[in-house]
Amino acid sequence: MKILVLNCGSSSIKYQLIDISSTAELLAKGLLDRIGLEKSELSHQVTGKEKLKLVHVVPDHQEGINLILNTLKHEEHGVIKDINEITAVGHRVAHGGENFKASALITDIVKADIEKCIELAPLHNPANLKGILSMEAILPDVPQVAVFDTSFHQTMPPYSYLYPLPYEYYENYRIRRYGFHGTSHKYVAEKACRYLGKDMMNINIITCHLGNGSSVAAIEKGKSVDTSMGFTPVEGLMMGTRTGDVDIGVLLFIAEKEKLSIKDTNNLFNKKSGVCGISGISYDMRDVEMAAGQGIYRAQLALDMYAYRVKKYIGSYAAAMGGADLIVMTGGIGENDCDTRARILQNLDFMGIDFDPDRNEGIRGKEALLTRPGSKVVAMIMPTNEELVIAVDTFNIVNKADFKF
Repeated sequence: MKILVLNCGSSSIKYQLIDISSTAELLAKGLLDRIGLEKSELSHQVTGKEKLKLVHVVPDHQEGINLILNTLKHEEHGVIKDINEITAVGHRVAHGGENFKASALITDIVKADIEKCIELAPLHNPANLKGILSMEAILPDVPQVAVFDTSFHQTMPPYSYLYPLPYEYYENYRIRRYGFHGTSHKYVAEKACRYLGKDMMNINIITCHLGNGSSVAAIEKGKSVDTSMGFTPVEGLMMGTRTGDVDIGVLLFIAEKEKLSIKDTNNLFNKKSGVCGISGISYDMRDVEMAAGQGIYRAQLALDMYAYRVKKYIGSYAAAMGGADLIVMTGGIGENDCDTRARILQNLDFMGIDFDPDRNEGIRGKEALLTRPGSKVVAMIMPTNEELVIAVDTFNIVNKADFKF
């Protein structure tokens, strides 16, 4: 069964074509960028072959998806002969609000609910919906499934997800913590437990999805009970360009002093802060670490601040769950940046984490233990694969199956 996975952004579409039978085989993947601009760029790669780059005029998402489908069936660099070989489509949808506690087969009701969540995710849900409607127009008889970033965190209890605001704001506007990266947190927790031979329903796990966008989740006996991102993805950890946790008074003070509009203030806290704002160099950890190695104070400060905040969340979530059994590192930084992992995991002996610097050194993008044998709490790297989760959820919903990745 060939499943097309789509992640539609406002001006981009990421895609993978995955064949699920006895295993899940990636056939091709790519990124269409700069949709709506004069020259859109398609980066397409068939598994085992060189990456192909093409430039086209792509005015909208429907034309973009048409281009992707034509590329997938192209005689030279395609992997299918006809688009009807695609038997289902899985979509990453940023926000499901309180309506979706799991992935869902897309119906008119589901589309309406996704549309209702646009006010909660104005940058993402409209693009996600465009992808759904575009595929519906091209392959009307092919089932589609929505996989929500927020659904895994719908198991949080009210004392965890509510903000200490007047309760009517929750009743009237559903102001609460929703959390994001749920697909990644779920995947790496389950995969790490299988790797270690542990039962996820019997242990407490802290998953750290660390990248340009970063979040931590507390998973108690298989259920997410807290997560660092909140009503929006700006809350929680310090990130590439986002502040993470900050005193709301700071926002008001700066807005008044600088005479910033709401839009300008949002831009400051989402796009000009975080690692980039502190270092003054880049949001990319590789650039910042290079500068820190050259003795640049602000670069080192950004690295120290980033790691400190992750460490603080790990400690607080261990306290909230009455202890942790497993710490999982994933995402671009978590999987590849051994220096940042070391800053986070060192000096946590009091928690039972016997960190092993030798095991950590030089490990990039693969499953690996980061603690010594006998460590009370195991820390490890588990590469994430959100597209695979989307494909598997799509397969299982369409076929009423229970395929495991």
